[in-house]
Order: sequence, then structure tokens, then C-alpha cells
Amino acid sequence: MAETKIERITCPQIGEQYTYIKHKSGLSIYVSEMKGFSTTEALFGTKYGSINTQFKTKQEPDFCCVPEGIAHYLEHKLFENEDCDVFDLYAKTGANANAFTSFDKTCYLFSCSSHYKESLEILLSFVQSPYFTVESVQKEQGIIGQEIKMCNDDPSWRIFFNMLQGLFHKHPVKIDIAGTIESIAQITPELLYRCYNTFYNLHNMVLSVAGNCKVEEVLELADKLLKPCENMQLECIFPEEPMEIVRAETVDSAPIGTTMFVLGYKCKPASGLENLRKELLATLTLQVLVHITSPLYQEMLKEQLINETFSVEVFNGDDFFVAMFEGESNDPYAVRKRIFAAIADAAKHGLNETLFENSRKNAYGKLIMKFNNVESVANMLINAAMSNVTPFDMVNLLSSLTIAEANRWLQEELLPQQATLSIMKNKD
Repeated sequence: MAETKIERITCPQIGEQYTYIKHKSGLSIYVSEMKGFSTTEALFGTKYGSINTQFKTKQEPDFCCVPEGIAHYLEHKLFENEDCDVFDLYAKTGANANAFTSFDKTCYLFSCSSHYKESLEILLSFVQSPYFTVESVQKEQGIIGQEIKMCNDDPSWRIFFNMLQGLFHKHPVKIDIAGTIESIAQITPELLYRCYNTFYNLHNMVLSVAGNCKVEEVLELADKLLKPCENMQLECIFPEEPMEIVRAETVDSAPIGTTMFVLGYKCKPASGLENLRKELLATLTLQVLVHITSPLYQEMLKEQLINETFSVEVFNGDDFFVAMFEGESNDPYAVRKRIFAAIADAAKHGLNETLFENSRKNAYGKLIMKFNNVESVANMLINAAMSNVTPFDMVNLLSSLTIAEANRWLQEELLPQQATLSIMKNKD
């Protein structure tokens, strides 16, 4: 039987530390004891999101394909067990509980100011106790179907997925996390159990606990409640995705006051530490381009092409990486033209070095501040683990990134032929 291994990880640069436990059950556990804090935050997650629709284990000769939206569906169903609703159990401990499914992960969480051990016991117990019946699965199809329709009525949600569908030919990231009405109709208890037994294997999961907690108490509960399991050597694949985009623009309509837009760039995906480096470089580069003092921002604002909603974002994960400019404008085509011109100018002459350094130092300062927030620490621990990096990797990278690297990324990745413009106009 495997033994539990405990390691204390320290970052001398900022004086922070956490404990990493490779539990004998196979689960990776991260604990940050934060002295002086009265609250506790815990997340129990699996590396299983909406994009993981093709997979196999070492026992299976071939990859199987499951309906879109099943990861989100499974998250909903785990809150119901044979005896009662999980939220009723949390109500007795006073914890605030929730869960979410993203493109590449599913997490169950709670926050509390007392009785964290009792709440942690609930968390570890119900996530390991699936209970699906034909009746309950069919009932959930109607509930999630309504959720899908609500999302389809949300202009911000639609414009975002229109952008993704303009960039990606085959990658499942272009599909709504909840799936479609048609895809969830294919979900059965048998499929749910198959996905659960595959992805909710403890070797594929992470537990993070931060705040008013103790390593030995978390370990005691882990020893008591975790069910050891065999490493199934899970493997996920994605359809081969060309770098070429699907189309240069998509125009949709909804009952909105001002025309909305998202300009998305399809960039080269990466993984692990290289993905984190690219994410930080891309974020800093975009922030410099649209800084409130930049010529691009000032000129568009003066000409009323944009308003205070104008922003940038990096959206990345397993086998996808997108850089985005978004906001409201009466002339999205003029905004695209200005952004193209600003990027071409920066590619030729380089980014503003002063703005880059200010943005890097600002990002570094905000990151350090996160280590003084219980919720942020718990999320940083699990997000880093899911991405095969550590929270301190971000600290080290932000200390060392250079403007030369940012200029190179801009020149190689922000290409006009890699961009798609998604527009949401007012419905007449």
C-alpha cells in the first residue's frame, strides 16, 4: 500500500508557505494554515470539464465519446444523495456551499467561520457517494434544459460563444459548458456512473484547504474518509484543431441598448509552466495596448468608439488559448481597425516599456495581496495544481518577465488573420 507523503513548500521571496500532501489514497491535498484568519475555504475538485468528451483508461482499448454537457450534469446530480439534499447537511454546520463546472475542471466548495471539520467531512463524503436513478436523471434534464435556454437568452454568453465558434473548427471549447438540449437528452445513469468512475478517481482530483485550519486535522479526516483507488491512467484527447480560424466575423442580434463586440485572437496553445508564462505575457501585453493612457484607448474614447466597458482578457486551457478585446461600440468595425493598427505599430516599434514595467509591478502587487485572502489562496492552490504548476511559479515568473518576451509574443501571436469579430446588435 502506498504511503502518505507530506512536504512543506516555501517561497522565500514573499515569505509564504503551504503544505502538500500526496495522500495514500491517491489524492493530492494542499493546505495553507493562515494565522490570524477566522474563516476557512475548501475546494474538492476533479480535472474534468466540459471539453473532456473523449477519453480512455488503461483498461480500455479505445477512446469513448460522451454527450456534451455531461460534466456539468454530473456536478448537479452529486448534490443529491439517497437520503437527503447535501445543502441540508451544510445548513447544520453554517457553511456556505457551492459548486461549478468550467471548461476543464469541476469543483465543490464551501466557506465557513466555524465547524470547518464537520463541513469538510460533508464535502469529502458526498463527492465520493454518487447516486443516480432513471427518474432523477430525467428530472434534471428539464432543469438543465431551462438553464441552457436562459444562457441562450444572455447576450454576453451568446457573443462569447459566437466568438469561440468563429475561431475553432473542432475543439469542444466552442460548445456551451451545459451542452445542448439535444446532447443532454442522451445522458443516462449508466453514462453518469461511467464518467464519475473515470474522472472522480482520487488520482485525478485535488483538495485545497486554506485559512483557519490545521494540517493534522485535514489529514485525519482524509485518512478517515478517502477511499483508496487504483490509478486508472486516464487519458483525454481533443480533435485535431488547425490554427486557421473558421470565419472573420459573426453578427447576431438581441434586445440590447448598445452594440456589443468581442474581438478574439486564436493563439498557439501550451501546457504547464509554458502555458502560465504565455498567460502572464499575453495579459501584460494586452493591458499595455489598452492602458487608459495609451494612444489606442485615448483616441477611441475621444471619438466615442468605446466606453468604460472596454476591456481585455486571456482565456486559455487544455489545447486552447485566446486573447480577447471586448466592450460596447456603435462601430465595432472601426474598433477592430484601430486595434489592428495599434498591434501592427507595437510589432514594428515595440511596446511602451514604462507601461509594461508598471503593469508588471501592478500585477505582482495584486498577486501578493491575494496571499492575504483566504478564498484567493484556496483557489490559487487548486488552480495551480490542476494546471501542473505551483502558486509560487506565478510569483517567480512575474518577477522575471521582460518586455522583449512580450514583444515577441505580440509579433508571433496577435496576427490579423487569426482574429474573429463577434458582434451583438440591437434586435429591431
